[in-house]
Amino acid sequence: MHDDRSLVEARLKRVLDERIRPAVYPESVPLEVAVWNAPGEPVPVDEGLSAPVEPIEAGARWGAPWGTSWFRVTGTVPQEWAGKTVEAILDLGFDENMPGFQCEGLVYRPDGTPVKGLNPRNQWVRIGAPVEGGEEVRLHVEAASNPVILDYHPFRPTQLGDKETAGSEPQYKLERMDLAVLDETVWQLVIDLEVLGELMAELPVESARRWDILRAVEKALDAVDLQNVGGTAAAARTHLEGVLSAPAVPSAHRISAVGHAHIDSAWLWPLRETVRKVARTTSNMTALLEDEPDFVFAMSQAQQWAWVKEHRPEVWAKVKKAVADGRFVPAGGMWVESDTNMPGSEAMARQFVHGKRFFLDEFGVENEEAWLPDTFGFAAGLPQIIKAAGSKWLLTQKISWSQTNKFPHHTFQWEGIDGTRIFTHFPPVDTYNCSMKGSEIAHAAKNFKDKGVARHSLAPTGWGDGGGGTTREMVAKAARLRDLEGSATVVWETPEKFFEKAEAEYPNAPVWVGELYLELHRATLTSQAKTKQGNRRSEHLLREAELWAATAAVRTEFTYPYEELDRLWKTVLLHQFHDILPGSSIAWVHREARKTYEAVAEELNGIIGAAQRALAGEGTTALAFNSAPHIRDGVPAGGARTPAVGGECTLVPRTDGGYVIDNGRLRIEIDERGLVVSAFDLAADRETLAPGKAANLLQIHPDFPNMWDAWDVDEFYRNTVTDLVDADEVAPGDDGVSVRIVRTFGESKVTQVLSLAPGEWRLDIATEVDWHETEKFLKLAFPLDVHAERYASETQFGHFFRPTHTNTSWESAKFEACNHRFVHMEEPGWGVAVVNDSTYGHDVTRAVRDDGGTTTTVRVSLLRAPRFPDPETDQGVHRFRHALVPGAAIGDAVREGWRINLPERKVVGGASEVAPLVAVAQDAVVVTAVKLADDGSGDVIVRFHESRGGRSRATLTAGFEVDAVTVTDLLERPLADAAAPEQDGNRITLKLRPFELVTLRLKRA
Repeated sequence: MHDDRSLVEARLKRVLDERIRPAVYPESVPLEVAVWNAPGEPVPVDEGLSAPVEPIEAGARWGAPWGTSWFRVTGTVPQEWAGKTVEAILDLGFDENMPGFQCEGLVYRPDGTPVKGLNPRNQWVRIGAPVEGGEEVRLHVEAASNPVILDYHPFRPTQLGDKETAGSEPQYKLERMDLAVLDETVWQLVIDLEVLGELMAELPVESARRWDILRAVEKALDAVDLQNVGGTAAAARTHLEGVLSAPAVPSAHRISAVGHAHIDSAWLWPLRETVRKVARTTSNMTALLEDEPDFVFAMSQAQQWAWVKEHRPEVWAKVKKAVADGRFVPAGGMWVESDTNMPGSEAMARQFVHGKRFFLDEFGVENEEAWLPDTFGFAAGLPQIIKAAGSKWLLTQKISWSQTNKFPHHTFQWEGIDGTRIFTHFPPVDTYNCSMKGSEIAHAAKNFKDKGVARHSLAPTGWGDGGGGTTREMVAKAARLRDLEGSATVVWETPEKFFEKAEAEYPNAPVWVGELYLELHRATLTSQAKTKQGNRRSEHLLREAELWAATAAVRTEFTYPYEELDRLWKTVLLHQFHDILPGSSIAWVHREARKTYEAVAEELNGIIGAAQRALAGEGTTALAFNSAPHIRDGVPAGGARTPAVGGECTLVPRTDGGYVIDNGRLRIEIDERGLVVSAFDLAADRETLAPGKAANLLQIHPDFPNMWDAWDVDEFYRNTVTDLVDADEVAPGDDGVSVRIVRTFGESKVTQVLSLAPGEWRLDIATEVDWHETEKFLKLAFPLDVHAERYASETQFGHFFRPTHTNTSWESAKFEACNHRFVHMEEPGWGVAVVNDSTYGHDVTRAVRDDGGTTTTVRVSLLRAPRFPDPETDQGVHRFRHALVPGAAIGDAVREGWRINLPERKVVGGASEVAPLVAVAQDAVVVTAVKLADDGSGDVIVRFHESRGGRSRATLTAGFEVDAVTVTDLLERPLADAAAPEQDGNRITLKLRPFELVTLRLKRA
């Protein structure tokens, strides 16, 4: 037989595009359209419905950036359409390639009932099936003219990312606004041909199945009268019945499709627009659930559910009914799909506490999966947090984006720092916006790395990022793929059903130990420094507020601020979303975030101050309140007393220029350039810095990645570096025992103050940068004389190790990584820590010197200046605090990391010292939270962990009478399988494994 395959395939494409798809709506009449443009921010629905409108024609321009236009569309169904299916086609000026990334709408009936959302892939509204003819049609569309930020030429700087700079130029042209007859037979023929055509293209050319489909398609096309598609569509479909009914082979890969609409809680749109995106999407999905009995939809992020409940009660009612029916599924059990690298220990725990509790309270649903398809890598401390929250599974897709190495599994056990293992799945479909294309389904089956031992994978199905969700076309395709020869099988299932099947079939899944590092988007650890500082400081303020409020509530008449703390935690958790905290959102988002963090700080400082005043009482004693988990200057952790003052510090000129600071433990030499050329540990008789190298060295690189400006830093940035060694000023600081350094470079200025604390092994470095560079990367370098093949980075509830070498491509790819409060490296018996108060990104490299020694260089990432999506990223004044800690063991690194983030608070005029509400007599055990139980019972909750990676026996002493002690999960519920701790009155003793996390509930007598 002659090979006419290409001829038939080309014929299929043209006939579908030019004849069959246009025949889906064979008859139409225009609707009358009028519009009201809201003058400012979005208005309530009743106001939009009643506003005065003016006529507008198809083809007219509309929609200033970030504006809202209320369209009223009216018309009458022609009498001759009686018995037919009629839909309104409402095209606001859509580009079908940009669902979720441009204008969108929510359709209402005149009484304010939401009907469904409109987006580029979902432009129809059902009027009747069938209609009687003569029906009056009146619909209202709340249309958002969100500008296109990520265009066909991506990553170009734009002022459209903030309403304050976006201007008023109309963004869109109103297109088709019609009533139209839907020919359902033609629509079904389109789906038949799309499924078969897409499947055919994925099959081997030599396979009989491909040729069977080809001949069936050819016969169907022969049966179509191109001048009468509607009249011949049914006949054409009969030629496809055979190939569509051929069952899949028994060994076919099995895909669990989950209806999905990954909605970024903020990204290329502000938070307020996400509220509306969620309403549009949930309206669409509840409507689709009513039409499609097999369809199941899952939505994560409790915050988004809470927005629907608060802002769209009429949509919420439909959602609640669909949840009760088991088909609209709360997923993930987190407040938002957060970043997981940068949130601190307690914040990461509270993501699950607040997320799971919302779903439990509203629906009685207990999530057992963490659902994070788009998060930029996963910290090594996360598995035990997931388990401690009562969950056991994790789904993500993002690791498939890694540039260098392909992850070896799609289903596996992920082991965290304490040994906890979580059953984890990476969907091999390699997208969290699956649209049921044949190429996607085939890719999932071919790509699945666990063939032979497992055969199930999951496909999150629906338009996402900007929302939209699953379409009726996707559901129709999935129905044909349920059991189709040549294809993987597809069935709609909940995440829970998928994980149950996947875990049951793969009991001995392989194990991956340590972080799940994304080899991409590394610069998100540095972009938008003030957002990151706001997060870090808010986390520590929340700790302080809970600690002192709980202590005051137990000891005094102080009222514990349950509602305020709950609200403030949720605000901070929202801003840990994986495009806010990472600094990859538009300017509007980060401008609002800065204001929000300021308001959070003001309110929390008020709570802290009020609680401390209640505890201090009236008197003349000067008290220092220590919120850190370690004793400091004689002040116990979680207590207050007059601090012990001891030791002194001297500053003398250096012979060769510069200054020497000495506190009896460290001797720091700062040369005339303002660089640290010696950091000598007097007790160890050891130099910290590598010979001939200088620390406190600011280095600047060009920073223009190939893609994803705010997200990425590419390794070639290191090829060019400028050391900032010229100083405008090197002089004693205002206190006479510190050194002040001023440098200018480009359009920017840096002012630093270097100081030693009396009696401490710590060089404090305060840095202020007035930053006005573009596409540059600023680092702070510490070349250390330490031979270390690995170093420790703090993560949630502990730390983990990364190699300093680049033996393999896996190590080489980690050229920018995340830490929390410290990094630490050591040789046996002596180490060095670098601690920080608000930075996350860093790199560590090693080199062998001519003298045979090893130089290990730690560089802290301070600032970047990408121009997309925020062209003014990080412009302005920034303040950072770091410290170099020579001679530090890992416990010293832990302690100094807490110290720099939780400075003492002084209250002048107290009555007497304040004893800790809870004390732990083991320095390796770190208390991360002391609070009152969320249920209002008055029980005291204490959360702590072993911090050094060893075993520990800890004795916790409560400063109140304890009636009973219970080991709980993160949601403060008793753990049935937990061993009861030893209790002797108000003394509780436990044994902890390395990095073990424990939550205790102390019932007060």
